[in-house]
Amino acid sequence: MMLALAAVAMPLGAAEGVKVLPKPVVTGGMPVMDAIHKRASSRSYDPQKAVDEQTLGEILWVAWGVKAEGKRTIATSRNLQNMSLYVLTPQGAWKYDGAAHALVQVTTENLIPLCEKQDFVKDAPVHLVYAAKDDYAGPMHAGSAYQNVYLYATSRGMSTVIRGMIDKEGLARGLKLPEGEKVYVHQTVGWPK
Repeated sequence: MMLALAAVAMPLGAAEGVKVLPKPVVTGGMPVMDAIHKRASSRSYDPQKAVDEQTLGEILWVAWGVKAEGKRTIATSRNLQNMSLYVLTPQGAWKYDGAAHALVQVTTENLIPLCEKQDFVKDAPVHLVYAAKDDYAGPMHAGSAYQNVYLYATSRGMSTVIRGMIDKEGLARGLKLPEGEKVYVHQTVGWPK
């Protein structure tokens, strides 16, 4: 399955509205010092080049996955683990369940237009939204998660940028966030032109 910009087909798994992702490959890649040295924000995306399901699963895993020993891929303040990660597609929004390494559909509404305050956003095939329940630790957790995505994207030769120019209240309503949870940032990921 390919994750394409114009038409994202997210086949459902055993449970309606659930898509189990392929197991992430957790070895290899660019040495960490090289990735840190080369890490940069990029707003250049090839709208014709899809992101495959394996790569999408690895992007989500590095951001908010659960490792074999049961620990998250990022540290969380006081081990609160109170962040949520969403993937937006033209066919709806999906919440990432790190323990199951699966996507759970939360809406069939296309929420990407709530993030399109800059033209380049329309070309990005992957849209991540980070939300959390507390103003103290939530932004730190989101920062740790999106930095992992930056390093993964750099290692794979992909483009990514973190963005705050989004309709946070509209996204919170569209994602049906529970009381006390709010959207912090949006991240685009894809292959460069």
